[in-house]
Amino acid sequence: MILSNPTKTHHFWRHTFFQQYRTLPFNKPKAKPRHRRKGHKTSSRNRNDAPFVNHVKEARDPVEALTLFHEYLQRGFKPDYPSYAALLYKLARCQDFGAVEEVLRYVEDKNVHCQETIFIALFQHYGKAQLVHKAVELFNRMTRFNCVRTSQSLNSLLNVLVDNGWFLEANELFDKGYEMGFRLNSVAFNVMIKGWLEKGEWEQASKVFDEMLERKVEPSVVTYNSLIGYLCRNGELDKAKGLLEDMIKKGKLPNAITFALLMEGSCLIGEHNEAKKMMFDMEYRGCKPTVVNFGVLMSDLGKRGKIDEAKSVLHEMKKRHMKPDVVTYNILINYLCKEGRAADAYEVLFEMQVGGCEANAATYRMLVDGFCRVGDFEGGLKVLNAMLSSGHFPRVETFRSLVVGLVKSGNLDGACFVLEEMEKRQMMFCPDDWEALVMESCRGDENGSVGERVNELVLAMEA
Repeated sequence: MILSNPTKTHHFWRHTFFQQYRTLPFNKPKAKPRHRRKGHKTSSRNRNDAPFVNHVKEARDPVEALTLFHEYLQRGFKPDYPSYAALLYKLARCQDFGAVEEVLRYVEDKNVHCQETIFIALFQHYGKAQLVHKAVELFNRMTRFNCVRTSQSLNSLLNVLVDNGWFLEANELFDKGYEMGFRLNSVAFNVMIKGWLEKGEWEQASKVFDEMLERKVEPSVVTYNSLIGYLCRNGELDKAKGLLEDMIKKGKLPNAITFALLMEGSCLIGEHNEAKKMMFDMEYRGCKPTVVNFGVLMSDLGKRGKIDEAKSVLHEMKKRHMKPDVVTYNILINYLCKEGRAADAYEVLFEMQVGGCEANAATYRMLVDGFCRVGDFEGGLKVLNAMLSSGHFPRVETFRSLVVGLVKSGNLDGACFVLEEMEKRQMMFCPDDWEALVMESCRGDENGSVGERVNELVLAMEA
């Protein structure tokens, strides 16, 4: 496959992928007995690793995890791969990448045999933190950790590159995959197809699909779903349906996601009844509808303001003994809040909790914003309390709207509570936020009463 712009070469890659890029050969492991002999004990090293791994998992922050690590070392503890992996997972999740590098150097110095899974996890965490160059560097260092690089690590790095907009670099790595000793599978091709489609390059994505077939790599349902989804989003429903028939002819059965994409495509061009009919069509083809398919119908009805019909779809799911998930409930809550029906949305929250479905951060954020939008700041404060108790918290903008509303309604205690909760979570108003808070609070305040409350609030926070 050719780069989209062959004149652009990246000096960066010449010092990464083309140095020590060969993967290590697989060594056939020695046969191990399938059953442990009676009386055989596990090694003391494995037994000693377990307490450390458990303690690291329970650590509240990276500082505590590193302190534990050094304390164990001082006691003569000799960590093995599971211990290092647990520590690296903890540090990466907390985004303490300086500490991650420190531990990796220690692991390399100790010549510890590492598994590929830890590197794949680190690639993903580096990607989330937009430290793509660190993921690339680690990919090139993997063989120093006695670790064999397989197509899994290549696929993971490709995905990080594409998701972070390093598409030319991903394309170059993909083109060099076979030369580097990898056997590219459907996952690698799927990542590249996804990348081209996100750039709106249908022709390039089609070329990757053709190359996939030429190399005898069997397309997966994910491959077809990517292509069908793109066509549906661009209003080319007939082409998408043609691709559906093509995949069925080739023995690849569509799944619920395939039909959900086609249903969304139908709704997009106004063929709402066609989307409903597709629910029957998928059952006829042996594919049982899931919450995703019902969610498409609910979203479409919500967009058209038919909230009560969306509710009836939810009830239909329950009649079919199908348990709605948090995403399904959030669709209904979202559109109820947009329609100014925050109280009805709160009832949906109660209904989902009674049904055993746990609300997520998005659920609470929509409800708090919904109550603020209709001026029911006491209701918003009630939802905020439930949200904080569940371990979630809203955005700064939501906090600000709630504080402004509580100040205007004279509830200074409530406003102080909100600000204190922000401070606990190290979410502070910047000077611009405070200025906006004062301006919004005092807008329309002809007699100056709200201004006095703002002064009282500031004094209360300073006390």
